[in-house]
Amino acid sequence: MNVSTEILHIRVDDREAHPSVTPIYQCSAFSADSAFFYSRKANPNVTELEQVVAALEGSEYALAYSTGMSAIYMVLELLKPGGSLVINKYIYGCSYKLFQRYAARIGAKLTILDLTTESGLKELPSDVDMVIFETPTNPFLKDIDIHAVSKAVKQNNPHALVVVDNTWATPIFQKPLNFGADISLYSATKYFSGHSDVMGGLVLVNNEMIYTRLLEGRFYSGSILAPNSAWLLRRSMQTFNLRMEKHSNTTSSMLNYLRELPFIEHVYYPRVDGKQLTGYGGIVFVDIRPDLVPFYKTFTSSLKWFGTGTGMACVTSMVAQPFSGSHASMTEQEKADMGIEKGLVRLCFGLEALEDLKEDLLQAFVAMENMANQKSALKPA
Repeated sequence: MNVSTEILHIRVDDREAHPSVTPIYQCSAFSADSAFFYSRKANPNVTELEQVVAALEGSEYALAYSTGMSAIYMVLELLKPGGSLVINKYIYGCSYKLFQRYAARIGAKLTILDLTTESGLKELPSDVDMVIFETPTNPFLKDIDIHAVSKAVKQNNPHALVVVDNTWATPIFQKPLNFGADISLYSATKYFSGHSDVMGGLVLVNNEMIYTRLLEGRFYSGSILAPNSAWLLRRSMQTFNLRMEKHSNTTSSMLNYLRELPFIEHVYYPRVDGKQLTGYGGIVFVDIRPDLVPFYKTFTSSLKWFGTGTGMACVTSMVAQPFSGSHASMTEQEKADMGIEKGLVRLCFGLEALEDLKEDLLQAFVAMENMANQKSALKPA
C-alpha cells in the first residue's frame, strides 16, 4: 500500500473523547447513513443552536441562516408572485429596500402602513398575504401590538402570514409567537452573538407546514448557517441572559441621565407593558439640539468608550447616525417620510461600567457644544 493512500484515510478514533462542549463539525458531508447527510441540509452545530433558540423562544421549530437578511429573504420566498405584502412605516433601511426590490421582482403589491396606530390597522388591504414589522421599531423604538395586528390580518385573510422581526426585543423580553405571529425572526448578528464576531439569522415557527417550506427553501438556496458561525453563536448563547440583564440595567439607568442633558431634545425608549414586552435593554435613540447637528463628527471623535462601527447590541458601546448609517440606502424622501433627520442618534450601551459611559458621553457633548460655540463666534455680526 502506498503511504499517500494510507494518510488520506487516517482518522482519529474519538469515540471515547467525550468533549465538554460540542466540537465544530467543519465538514461538508457525512456518511450516507448519517441523519445530517450534507451540511447544506443540516449540521450538528447548526442543529444544536436551533434547539437552544427554540427552547428560549418556546417554539416548535427553528431554522438558522447565514445572516439576518438572508433569513428575511427566505421568509419572503413564502410570498406568492403577485401577492400583497404589507410592511410597517418604521423599519430598518436595508429591510425596506429589500422589500421594495423583492416586491417589484415578483410583481407583488407593496403597502406601507403605520401599524403603530389604529388607523393604520384599518387600512390593511383586504387581499393581504403577508405583514412584516419590527417591534420595537428601528428607528424610534415604537411598539406595535402584535395581537391586534394578527387579529386584523387574519380577519382579512386567515391564511396570511404575520412576521415579526424581534431582533431588538430578543426572546428574553418578547415572544411574538405567543401573541399571534406566525413567524418570529432575528438577526443573530446582534444580541445573540453579542461580540461583533459572527453573523447569522434565526427564524422561529410553530406551524409544521411553514417550517417544511422554509427548510426546503434553505436547502435548495444554500442559505444555511456555516458550522463555525453556529458554534460561535451557540457559545455566545451561554452568556445571553447575563448580557441582556446588564444591557437592560445600564439602559434603564441611562434614561434619566440622558433626559436631563441640555444637549438632547428627546430620548426614544419603547413602552414596556409587562405583557407583550416584559423588559428592554441596550439601544436608545436621541434627538440632539439642532444647533449641534453639524458637529456630530466632533461628538463621535471625542468619545472614548463608544465605537462608530456598524456593529451594535454587543459587549462594547456604539454610537451611530441612522441618516448616514442604518438607513443610508434609502432616498432622501424615504428618510424624510420616516422622520429620519441628521440629528437622530442611536446609542447602544455595552457592558462597560455605567459611570464611565456617562462621563464619556458628557465630555463628548461638551466638546460638541464648544465647537458649535467657536464656529458661532467666528460668524460676522
